[in-house]
Amino acid sequence: MSSEILSSIAAPPVFTVRKSGLARRLRWLAANPGAATGGLLLLLILVAAITAPWVFPNDPLDMVGPPIQWPGQDPDFWLGTDTMGRDIAAGLAHGARVSLTVGVTAALLSLAIGIAVGASAGYFGGWVDAVLMRVTELLQTIPAFLLVVVIVAIGKPSVSVIALSIGVASWPVVARLVRAEFRTLRESEFVLAARSNGFGHAHIVLREILPNALPPVIVTTSVLVANAILMESALSFMHLGDPNVVSWGSMIGDAREMLRTAWYLAALPGLSIVLTVLSLNLLGDALNDAFNPRLTA
Repeated sequence: MSSEILSSIAAPPVFTVRKSGLARRLRWLAANPGAATGGLLLLLILVAAITAPWVFPNDPLDMVGPPIQWPGQDPDFWLGTDTMGRDIAAGLAHGARVSLTVGVTAALLSLAIGIAVGASAGYFGGWVDAVLMRVTELLQTIPAFLLVVVIVAIGKPSVSVIALSIGVASWPVVARLVRAEFRTLRESEFVLAARSNGFGHAHIVLREILPNALPPVIVTTSVLVANAILMESALSFMHLGDPNVVSWGSMIGDAREMLRTAWYLAALPGLSIVLTVLSLNLLGDALNDAFNPRLTA
């Protein structure tokens, strides 16, 4: 027996570990400039929202200085004051807490309802699919913002009610997306193998199909948060928001009569909304690219 054969027998086997698809996507996402830009912007806004109670411990609705102080005019109010002498910087920081709370809460509620409805319709099919999709289509015929206004008008206009109303009005998009994914995956080989092994519906839905249907849902989440922030801002602009908290929309609404003489009052909260929605859109686009097998293969 030759030395080459002996050395091959004596040598330990070499195993090649293939990187998981998730690790490859995360590595691709980290190198995406859009994701880096959006993540940095969102991080700055999160830091401002989290640190607001410590940096600005007073109520942002309190009158703390002379009215109509332009940014940089008074060192105590580096972003100026509004028509009632309230600190603009404090309003922006505390407004970020309201906007992000409403956006994330409404998105989570939309995901919970949408995934439950879409998964049931797509997996079981038949009359379950027909009934759930008719309910979904019925809700989609009602303009989402109008439905939110009606719910807020019926209930007490608070942050929790606004988040609940936006979440209830936004779940049909998630339901239709999840339904399409489940209809595609329910006859896959790994699902058929799970059925042949005797696993029940709950195991197949939660452990087999749902993890494979989540990538497009994750991409949609950024859009849901951005839309919820825009809806909350529109409600507050129309004075339908929570009167006990300050939000970016209410700041713009209070400043709409001062656009010519003190345009910064509306420009600063408007810029905050633009940057937040822009960061979420950049992250959404990057996630869409990261989960696109044609781009990350």
